[in-house]
Amino acid sequence: MNISLGKDGSAMDTSPAVLTLVLGGARSGKSRYAQALAARANDVVYLATAQASDDAMRVKIERHRKERPSSWKTIEVPLDLDLAVAQYGSKHSFLLIDCLTTFTANLMEHAGDEGAILTRIDRLRAALIATTASVVVVSNEVGSGVVPAYPSGCQFRDLLGEINQVIAQISSNVVLMIAGCPLALKGSVELPQ
Repeated sequence: MNISLGKDGSAMDTSPAVLTLVLGGARSGKSRYAQALAARANDVVYLATAQASDDAMRVKIERHRKERPSSWKTIEVPLDLDLAVAQYGSKHSFLLIDCLTTFTANLMEHAGDEGAILTRIDRLRAALIATTASVVVVSNEVGSGVVPAYPSGCQFRDLLGEINQVIAQISSNVVLMIAGCPLALKGSVELPQ
């Protein structure tokens, strides 16, 4: 991270924008790792895709809130992630998107057919390419698990796999988290301090 002083004397990050995709299974440490990367920045916007749909999700959301610094701005974005990236990425230096997995489920519920979902993903891809902010995107790696028993589960797994590939193609770094350990699949692994 390159730091310089702004006109008002405040520290500004002058590093070039970097897009990092952090993949992993459930409880692999992907959100913790992404938050550690974001903690290096001084101007973080957390784009949360989850909605408090039940008690278990409310508990998870609250746990994640407590793990984040209170100085981070949290924006709940269940559907229009491309618009949020464009809006907040032009005014802030670092965006953390948590997570594409929930975003994909939201799109399946609200956006209709696969074509409409892929159109939204293309808009997200364009917004990520255009933003001047560094971005860390969290997503589940679902291709290594059990084949879902239901057609909707198979559709979700396949769709998320395609979306992960789209984001990985434009990312500078792709990191796979296993048991809290980051492995570089593309680019490099940054070890949080």
